[in-house]
Amino acid sequence: MAFDSIMVFEDHFKNHILPDQIHILNVSFFVPTMKRHNGGCAGNIAYTLKLLGGDPLIMATVGEDFGSYQSWLDEQSISSEHVTTVKDTFTAQAFITTDLGNNQINAFHPGAMSHAHMNKVGDAKGVELGIVAPNGPEAMLEHAQQFAEANIPFIFDPGQAMPLFDGPALLKFVEQARWLIVNDYESQMLTEKTGVDIDTLAGMVDCLIVTKGAQGSVVYTNNETLEVPAATISEAVDPTGCGDAYRSGVLYGLSKGYDWARCAKIGGLCGAIKVESEGTQSHRFTLEQFAERYAATYNEKMDA
Repeated sequence: MAFDSIMVFEDHFKNHILPDQIHILNVSFFVPTMKRHNGGCAGNIAYTLKLLGGDPLIMATVGEDFGSYQSWLDEQSISSEHVTTVKDTFTAQAFITTDLGNNQINAFHPGAMSHAHMNKVGDAKGVELGIVAPNGPEAMLEHAQQFAEANIPFIFDPGQAMPLFDGPALLKFVEQARWLIVNDYESQMLTEKTGVDIDTLAGMVDCLIVTKGAQGSVVYTNNETLEVPAATISEAVDPTGCGDAYRSGVLYGLSKGYDWARCAKIGGLCGAIKVESEGTQSHRFTLEQFAERYAATYNEKMDA
């Protein structure tokens, strides 16, 4: 769970950063425009999963400044039973400054996320499947182990947390997980860090999905490779959170027992709908509307 503060610098960074003075860098950017969004992988995934009719359980740690986000979860009827407040901390926060050339300077404060290992998978009852997404590294390690020990199948989604782990640790995650989802860049990083090629990694899980944005996704399962096309969009407004929306769709498909082609299509359409809206939790649809768009996009019924 995190807050995303997005600021716009109405110029180009290159006009204010002198290459030969980088060693004594001291700059300040005036950013008259700032927007704050509710974010974080857990919140983003839960939001779209709820729109699909799922009943997600968020497991995360937050700071004492979480009040407005808590109110938002309550409005969406998303359970916060396993969201733990850590005293004297801030909720994790990303500060993103973008210039007119779409270059970014980012800062991330982990805050309460560093205490995420306080939560235990066993605290949540009746869980049938889960996902280990970017979080505090200790929490990711422990939660994966707890899922495996409880025989609860889960998706491993290393995402931006991948640099926090070495090759053996990443392989351990893969061995414990039932499914693995990465984007194209992450798949290359994963093979480089582990020294294991993509086909071998695919053989270690029931399904490996590599998302490729506008090029769709590739699904490796049952010794076959499926090329799943991307869903069409009306306008690309904001790609932030599209990966999380995709994972929501896959989790929904898994909960319904759908085949992998359909799961990937649902995930792709979730990502497409998200990219049409600003922020990670501002897109809206009913399950009926989603099913209609799915049928129009893929020329098949979602629940057939």
